[in-house]
Amino acid sequence: GHTDILVGVKAEMGTPKLEKPDEGYLEFPVDCSANATPEFEGRGGEELGTEIANTLYRVFSSESSVDLKSLCINPREHCWVLYVDVLLLECGGNLFDAISIAVKAALFNTRIPKVRVLEDEEGSKEIELSDDPYDCIRLNVDDVPCIVTLSKIGYRHVVDATLQEEACSLASLLISVTSKGALTSMKKVGKGSLDPESIFEMMETGKRVGKSLHIALQKILDEEESLGTSRQKVGFLG
Repeated sequence: GHTDILVGVKAEMGTPKLEKPDEGYLEFPVDCSANATPEFEGRGGEELGTEIANTLYRVFSSESSVDLKSLCINPREHCWVLYVDVLLLECGGNLFDAISIAVKAALFNTRIPKVRVLEDEEGSKEIELSDDPYDCIRLNVDDVPCIVTLSKIGYRHVVDATLQEEACSLASLLISVTSKGALTSMKKVGKGSLDPESIFEMMETGKRVGKSLHIALQKILDEEESLGTSRQKVGFLG
């Protein structure tokens, strides 16, 4: 619909977390543009931004989604921190699904420069960044899940709801699904209730839709990749 989202990934060198000394980590700063919808005037977008960020943290909390060990440079000392910046430009319904697709596409496109840790005779360590822009590592995004939102309207449920359909729905189920159809997390939103039978039915629909979503996304990403530098630039960053 009219949902417009921009996602960029920025890599910075940081220190690994104490509880995971041999892993890098991801951060999800979310910014909701005041122009996206009149509701975001003033501080209106902050609450939604926090909800989106918390949902992304939850989706990526699964250890299998991204190999965080590949982001470690030097255990306990240096690692890559990936800031996945989400900018919400326009709201036209089905936000979480669109954001998860954009995040997976941005991570697929991320290239992190290779670094070497050099140690001198005194034992002090120095980090050397590769000069070659093509000498880089890429993340494996095969297991990165996409979110499928199922909005319950009456006795049925819909996927990819428009703003009008969302207004008719009292309860929605957000499920994150991998490309193999595995369900990694689930969250209910809205004030209404869901009966167990509806939840089971929505989960089955979500898995089916999620698998086809991954296939379609991967096909487009591979097509773009094959074009290389001849790819047509689209949008205001083109």
